[in-house]
Amino acid sequence: MGENQLQIPTPNQRFSRDSMVPDALSATSGGGVGGALTRRDLLGLAGMAIASSVMPSPEAVPRRVDPERQGTAPPHPGASPVMEQLSSYMSEAAERALPDDVVEKAKHHIIDTFAAMVSGSLLAPGRAALQFAAAYGGKEVATVVASKIVCGPVEAAFVNGILAHSDETDDSHGPSRSHPGVSVVPAALAAGEQHGITGAHLLRAVTVGYDVGTRVIMAMGGPAYQVTTHRSTHGTVAAFASAAAAGCAARLDRRQMRFLLDYTAQQVSGIGAWARDTEHMEKAFLFGGKPATGAITTTTLVSSGWTGVEDVFSGADNFFEAYAPRDNGAIKADPSKLTEQLGQRYEITRTNIKKWSVGSPIQAPLDALAGFLQKRSFSANDVKKVLVRVASDEANTVSNREMPDICMEHMVAIMLLDKKVTFASAHDRARMQAPNVLRERAKVEVVADPRIDARRPRREAIVELTLNDGTEMSEWVRDVRGTAENPMTREEVVAKASDLMDPVLGSASASALIAKLLSLETVARIGELRPLLQRG
Repeated sequence: MGENQLQIPTPNQRFSRDSMVPDALSATSGGGVGGALTRRDLLGLAGMAIASSVMPSPEAVPRRVDPERQGTAPPHPGASPVMEQLSSYMSEAAERALPDDVVEKAKHHIIDTFAAMVSGSLLAPGRAALQFAAAYGGKEVATVVASKIVCGPVEAAFVNGILAHSDETDDSHGPSRSHPGVSVVPAALAAGEQHGITGAHLLRAVTVGYDVGTRVIMAMGGPAYQVTTHRSTHGTVAAFASAAAAGCAARLDRRQMRFLLDYTAQQVSGIGAWARDTEHMEKAFLFGGKPATGAITTTTLVSSGWTGVEDVFSGADNFFEAYAPRDNGAIKADPSKLTEQLGQRYEITRTNIKKWSVGSPIQAPLDALAGFLQKRSFSANDVKKVLVRVASDEANTVSNREMPDICMEHMVAIMLLDKKVTFASAHDRARMQAPNVLRERAKVEVVADPRIDARRPRREAIVELTLNDGTEMSEWVRDVRGTAENPMTREEVVAKASDLMDPVLGSASASALIAKLLSLETVARIGELRPLLQRG
């Protein structure tokens, strides 16, 4: 071989986790000699990385005491104190016990996200994702929910991410304006199955995902980030959240977590144009599928020895310099918020679970209408007008939209007619043209109200209802059911999940899955979930 022949480790070489230097060769590549790779070998390595076939299994990588994981290694000169604290928190998450209330909340969000995946299999984005999985295949390692497909972890994470956000059933985090669960749970499940983790480990991986991803956007101003940059808060949060979850499932050490964050920064994408998607497919791709599959790919690369920049959040050309908003040239970002109250304030406890299977801005108005119906019996014919006051950005998001579950006027009309909203009624697109629905919809006016703007990122609304007899009813919903301020009970979460999953899995299977998830800390290997998550 010539002296300029590229020398990099082959997939058969193992790496020391602290030095990142190849150990003694256990085998050479098929086409190279002594570890020298030909162009064919390079292409093969790239393909295997993307397909996850180079991910070391738990059996292939011997366990040993690792100073990077134990937190005893000295600080790296290329990492800032913030990065040292963040990467240490991430690497220690797999073994760190969570408070009981955080464990309970994590179970609620895992149940809610799996329910979104199962119900999403009935919708167009979910059906398209399942067709992709059936055609693409991959190494049989990971579960595709609501199917009999078992494929590679990259493919499974992608499909399950699409399923989870096939509609507006999933959770949301107000301070970062994101939907963490739809990327975090698919990534944690896929990486967890690859590594044979326990249910307790899955709970911790999911929780650290919420902690890390949301703080990235909060460090850049929260929901205002998308307004000023036109970049998606959802895509940014999802990339880092799912990566942190997958990295925890793979038990990456402190230095590997730093590389994980580096490669994740290189994959961040998404612009506000997703709001113009009328079929929910681009949203499902950006919020769930793309970041989840990127998380598995990145974890695969780092697990197999890839190195990178020690601290992507500081130094020349860092993440904030590239992505943060600017004010007269000054970067509007506070990196210290990446570690603010880590281990004390768990972001999963500040994440909302939707009572109604509709867009977040519609939750408060439906709460108000449900309250009116409890106070007084009236029919849709008795209603003269409904005025809905929401924040400006919410009005732009949900007023007169093409999809039923994110159209405020339509969902208010359905509530007036049916006196309830179900998953089925929220997704009945044909009903949007029904004469009786159009008649009630004409009574609904959506107004952007500066009083609600001042309350953002909280999901509040003022609903004013006038009856034909002159009766006026008004409600300012400040604490939407399912938010941190007014959380749903375990029974309510289970009832919602059952409504979503029973029609797909059957009531007996859905009940068994929910029971298993409510006792996740006792599950020895999360592979036990597969027969309950799938259907024929």
